[in-house]
Amino acid sequence: MVADHLCAPISHCPKPGELVLADCLSLNIGGCASNAAIDLARVGVRVGVVGCVGDDPFGRFVIETLRQAGVDTQSIRSLADVGTSGTLIVNVQGEDRRFIHTIGANGRIAVSDIPLDRVRQARVLYVGGYLLMPALEARPLAELFRQARAAGVTTLLDVVVPGAGEYWPLLEPLLPETDVFLPNNDEGEILTGLTDPHGQAERFRSAGARTVVITCGGRGTVLAGEGLRLEAGSYPVEYVGATGAGDAFDAGYIAGLLEGSDPRRCLEWGSALGASCVRSISATESVFDREQAEAFMRQHRLAIKEW
Repeated sequence: MVADHLCAPISHCPKPGELVLADCLSLNIGGCASNAAIDLARVGVRVGVVGCVGDDPFGRFVIETLRQAGVDTQSIRSLADVGTSGTLIVNVQGEDRRFIHTIGANGRIAVSDIPLDRVRQARVLYVGGYLLMPALEARPLAELFRQARAAGVTTLLDVVVPGAGEYWPLLEPLLPETDVFLPNNDEGEILTGLTDPHGQAERFRSAGARTVVITCGGRGTVLAGEGLRLEAGSYPVEYVGATGAGDAFDAGYIAGLLEGSDPRRCLEWGSALGASCVRSISATESVFDREQAEAFMRQHRLAIKEW
């Protein structure tokens, strides 16, 4: 759970000492779990979040924003001795986003904070932002996933990779207990050393993940599952900013799963919510509700082929 500080797209990144004007600066909720939860609530899914924020104005903003969106916040801890996680997001016209991040209270969230009784009552357990939360350890999380799956809960995992490094030992124990793994192409490259998303998907599958979905921004998605290989394009929309688009895709994919949809339909759902997200600089502001998403998918065909 993160307090995002965003600027509207600027013409260029300022040089040292230079001031560049932006049309607006805004404070928004961010973070994988928060974004996905809000997006799921918007399409009518009953959803709760687990996490930590600071006992500060930003933490109270995060909790209140989630509550207003219809998200269950009873499992969020407010900590007095650490600040709320924050990200400064710089949008430059024609370029990918730039991020400056402080981990803050997200560095305290541990598997022991996740109530197993609530997990067992759920249909889906989604962990987003893994690898950016140092207290969320691989083997305890893998055991939580194992217990969730034993209770009939579908497990989904997404990551945020904080730059180059050796992350495979932190990921490998989790993949055999992961039903759907959802990294993006850049993260897949750091994790596997492979540039091709098809090769990345096969590597993650061979390590135990049951279904792998690699998101590639405007180039679409690559899916590898049991006896199934799919490649999807992207929906045409007016692009403003990509913040939260991966989380929106995850939420859409989950919405498809909860409907009992097949992987093709899940890709359509994920791609539709992801496309709606990029129409604003906010991570959640422009994401479709259920009626809008279903109308959009009826009106637009997503190109999907086997590979």
